[in-house]
Amino acid sequence: MRDERQTVTQEAQLVVFRMGSEEFGVPIQRVQEIIKVPEITHLPNTADYIEGVINLRGDVLPVINLRTRFGLPNQEHNAETRIIVVELPVGRVGLVVDAVTEVLRLPQDAIEPAPKVTGLRTELLAGVGKLNDRLLVLLELDQLLSTDEKIRFEEIAVSQATASDNGN
Repeated sequence: MRDERQTVTQEAQLVVFRMGSEEFGVPIQRVQEIIKVPEITHLPNTADYIEGVINLRGDVLPVINLRTRFGLPNQEHNAETRIIVVELPVGRVGLVVDAVTEVLRLPQDAIEPAPKVTGLRTELLAGVGKLNDRLLVLLELDQLLSTDEKIRFEEIAVSQATASDNGN
């Protein structure tokens, strides 16, 4: 017979941010840091949601504007706007969000699968977290980029590494 005291509630620890009036969450394990928006260098011939690149302590990081990626109206950056630096399979990427609001723990049993019908493309959703009267849209970070953007970002990372190796 199983001892009920040994049952451990699994939790997801999330960085919560706002886009418009909605709250989103990403796993804290994937977040490297949260920064104010520095100057962004725009890149030609990229998807409209690719805002450009930033120089973060000598590393060139691509920046994705999540408002544009999610089809929300564009908004000027303000004092609350932040870039969440996350680790993706292609390397580190910055995500422009309206505001980072908190870090929280959410029990696994409070996370439901993504609904089949949403305004967002369902492959971008990892699920929906329920916390009291709040709903948190949990993002599937690995799906934020199309295959073409993944290839392009890998090329940026390789060219940056080559420049660093050559002492530039």
